[in-house]
Amino acid sequence: MREIAAERITDTVAELCVQAATCLPDDVVQALRDALEREQSPRGRAVLQLLLDNAGLACSRCIPICQDTGVAVVFADIGRQVSVTGGDFAEAVNEGVRRGYRDGCLRASVVAHPLARQNTGDNTPAVIHVRIVPGDRLRLLVAPKGAGSENMSALRMLKPADGVSGIERLVVETVEAAGPNACPPLVVGVGIGGVMETAALLAKRALLRRVGEPSPDPDTAALERRLLDLVNATGIGPSGLGGLVTALAVHVETHPCHIASLPAAVNLQCHAARHAEAEL
Repeated sequence: MREIAAERITDTVAELCVQAATCLPDDVVQALRDALEREQSPRGRAVLQLLLDNAGLACSRCIPICQDTGVAVVFADIGRQVSVTGGDFAEAVNEGVRRGYRDGCLRASVVAHPLARQNTGDNTPAVIHVRIVPGDRLRLLVAPKGAGSENMSALRMLKPADGVSGIERLVVETVEAAGPNACPPLVVGVGIGGVMETAALLAKRALLRRVGEPSPDPDTAALERRLLDLVNATGIGPSGLGGLVTALAVHVETHPCHIASLPAAVNLQCHAARHAEAEL
C-alpha cells in the first residue's frame, strides 16, 4: 500500500486551480491556431486572434483567462493501492480549492444553497468525481466550469427509435440555442447511454480528451466527425459573429444502456477549455 499525505493532495489541487485558470493547455491553443487558419470570416478571424492574444497574456502574467473562474470540477483516479493519510480525501481537495482560489485571486462563484444564493466566499465545495483504478498512483484533474457554457448544456431521454438522427438533432439544437452565450468556438462533449446521470457525466468527461482526438471506436469517431460538420454548418462562428468555426471539436463517449432507453447529454465548453492535471 502506497501512502499519500492529504496535505500533498491539498497543495497539488491548489496549484492545479491556478494553472487551469491562467494557462490554456497546449492542445487547446493549437486548436485555436488551427481554427484561425481555417476561418474565412474577417470578424471570425479577428475574434480568434483576440482569444489567442488573451490566452497568451493570461498565461505570461498568471492572471485568469476569463473573469468567470468557474466551479472547480475535480476528477480523481485513485489507485487501489493508495492510502490517503493525515486527513480526509474530499476535505483535502476542498482545502486545495480554497487555497488555490484565494492565492490565485480567482473569483469565488459558488453559492451554498441554490435558492438562498449566499456565496461561500472561497469557491468551495468542489464537484468531485472519483474512480477507483488499478495501481498505486493518484491522478488529479481540475477542470473549472464557467456558467456561460454550462447553462447552455442539455440532457434528453431519447427513445431507441430516435437513433443517430435524434442525437444529431439534440446536438445541433443545443448549439443553436446557445448561440453566442457559450462563447464559441466550442468543444462539444456528448454522452450517450447508461442512465440519466451517466450520460451527463460521460458528456463532461468527453471534454477532457485532447481537443480533436478521435474516439478509439471507429463508429463513434465517424459520429464525431459528422456532428462537428453539422455544428460548424450552423454558421454561428467565433463569439457568435458568424463564420466557419463554431466548434473546435465534438467528442463522444458511450456506455451500455437499457433496451428501452437512449439517454443523451450535451455538455458545452467555451473556447477556454481549461483543465490541468497531475499524478502523485
